[in-house]
Amino acid sequence: MSILTMWKLLLQGFEISVLIFVVTLVLSLPLGLGVALCRMSKNPVLRGITKVYISVMRGTPLMLQLLVVRFGPWFVFKMKLDDSYDIWAVLIAFVINYAAYFAEIYRSGIESVPKGQYEAAQILGFGRWRTFFAVIMPQVIKRVLPSVTNEIITLVKDTSLAYAIGLIEMFTRAKQIAAAETSMLPYLFAGILYYIFNYVVAFGMEKAEKAFGYYEIK
Repeated sequence: MSILTMWKLLLQGFEISVLIFVVTLVLSLPLGLGVALCRMSKNPVLRGITKVYISVMRGTPLMLQLLVVRFGPWFVFKMKLDDSYDIWAVLIAFVINYAAYFAEIYRSGIESVPKGQYEAAQILGFGRWRTFFAVIMPQVIKRVLPSVTNEIITLVKDTSLAYAIGLIEMFTRAKQIAAAETSMLPYLFAGILYYIFNYVVAFGMEKAEKAFGYYEIK
């Protein structure tokens, strides 16, 4: 197999890795905010359920969660799902897992904002939700961006866990090619692609941190 063919096959798997990354990020970030607000709710039942959810998601391996989402419907409900469900299982597992991590990051950021910020907004006549989204959230985003960046970089690498349920993303494709060609080159090329992906993500997050530097309280 030529090197060009290797690259073409790896890029096909890379497309799946990017899909997992983008969908997970787009859905888990807002879901994480909702979970964080439920975790901070005054309702003890809602707060308790959310706390258990976060604890389970953070306390068990993502790979185990992938297996449960993929094969759980069959073992529990005898629902026979074909291979087209693989990508959906991966996306569901990744979104609910990362939402839990982002929820705790959001919660720490919200709780770090001084109470005086809320009081000042009320004096200015801001309503509850306007205060939260116009005054508090910009500061929260500024404070949590470094932690969010770390999670996002981890997400790039975690996309390789999709191999656990047979989804052919870039890492799985590299393993297949390496086994067929008895060569380490596919792993090297996959490592290069992962590094470039992470570099682009880190660069973008660094720009975002600078953009939100306006909200830094000195």
